[in-house]
Amino acid sequence: MRPAAAGTVKAAVFIFASLCAWYSGYLLAELIPDVPLSRTLYKIRSIGERPVLKAPAPKRQKCDHWSPCPSNSYAYRLLSGGGRDKYAKICFEDEVTGKVTASQYFDMFEGDNSAPMTKFVQNAPPKSLLLMVTHDDGSARLQPEAKDAIEALGSQEIRNIRFRSSWVFLAAKGFELPSGLQREKINHSDNEKNRYSGWPAEIQIEGCIPKGLS
Repeated sequence: MRPAAAGTVKAAVFIFASLCAWYSGYLLAELIPDVPLSRTLYKIRSIGERPVLKAPAPKRQKCDHWSPCPSNSYAYRLLSGGGRDKYAKICFEDEVTGKVTASQYFDMFEGDNSAPMTKFVQNAPPKSLLLMVTHDDGSARLQPEAKDAIEALGSQEIRNIRFRSSWVFLAAKGFELPSGLQREKINHSDNEKNRYSGWPAEIQIEGCIPKGLS
């Protein structure tokens, strides 16, 4: 074949190939839906995926209990202090439905506050609940008269309290609490076991107090 003829054939093949490529591209463009590429890719990824079901967030219970107290009872939680900066907490029904007669803080490390605390406990009216917790130290200036008053309310640990012991106590004055109720707990300072430097771990009790006890 002559060079001119060969060149003509090559040009014809190139034009034919270009036409085929354009036509193929045109057919692909017609077959692909007119939607954004990102949506197309998302649909491809979604094929075969199962829907993810999310459980509803748990409802908060009074005093952060895991399960709610019966409707005819009061929720409570007592948490002792931990170390120097984690303060003690007392929770009773979140929004108190019983009448709070008084609340008081007594410093048993400095000052003579044992006598005022004894008077506070003894003057609590009948049919009342007393909720007691310690933070830092509750024993250094605690006098025997105060221990007697707290022991009379049913405490079994007040005479065992030591320097920086963590202690919580729920007491009823003038009526009896159910025997299975969490009422008292103590944790002593031990340099080999302390959670904080010089202080034991905080402790807590919680439960549900039936209404109408006598």
